[in-house]
Amino acid sequence: MTLLLRRAGLALGLPVVLLVTWWFASAGSQSFYEPPLRKIIEVFPDTWTADRLRSDALPSVVRLLVGFVLAVLIGIALGVLIGGNRRLRALVEPTLEFLRAIPPPVLVPILILIAGIGDATKVLVIVVGAVWPVLLNTVEGVRGVDEVLADTCRSYRITGRLRLQNFILRAASPHIVVGARQALSISIIMMVIGELLGTTNGLGYTVIEFQRGFQIPEMWSGVFVLGLLGVLLALVFRLIERRVLNWYHGARAAERSGN
Repeated sequence: MTLLLRRAGLALGLPVVLLVTWWFASAGSQSFYEPPLRKIIEVFPDTWTADRLRSDALPSVVRLLVGFVLAVLIGIALGVLIGGNRRLRALVEPTLEFLRAIPPPVLVPILILIAGIGDATKVLVIVVGAVWPVLLNTVEGVRGVDEVLADTCRSYRITGRLRLQNFILRAASPHIVVGARQALSISIIMMVIGELLGTTNGLGYTVIEFQRGFQIPEMWSGVFVLGLLGVLLALVFRLIERRVLNWYHGARAAERSGN
């Protein structure tokens, strides 16, 4: 219980200090564009009602989750294929490096021109931005599998789905999880960028509409909502990560205790 309280205190300590500092530093602000934190908090309940959360936050979360899951699945599938085949890896590696170097936000106008401005395009924007860390980390994870275990699988003729599920994906899972964690952050960014253009709902759309309407405290409250969404998703991801990599963390803990 003491350890749990200590961890909670460490996790909440810096945000609380920053909010308190912001509260007192902005208390006397007369700037229209930099309202005091008190005013932002005051408009929060009236701005983010249940109806607005349902009409703007929910569509954003759905797009985010669909795009993130697709990016993870596509990244793992292509990463396993490329990482397990040296010739294919040598063939596509220059192309991957070229595509990875292109900032994903630059592709948003192109994707809108090609696919339109519907929800499918907004999901596609997320996928295009978030697939790279998963893909590249999966390739590295598959390339780095234990050769002794690989030879053992060949000796016992463990092939196909059994080899993929119990050896390759398991061995590469720490790398895949690292890539998925990075992809989650990118997905949130790409979700907002995708909603800034050609849409009528979503958190990104709402924040930019507040800005265009000079509703500055409401705009700042939207930024708060995006931050809270990111924190919530990070916590959920951490729980899933602990469950998926429970064997890995256990092995690492055993190694440390042995040393």
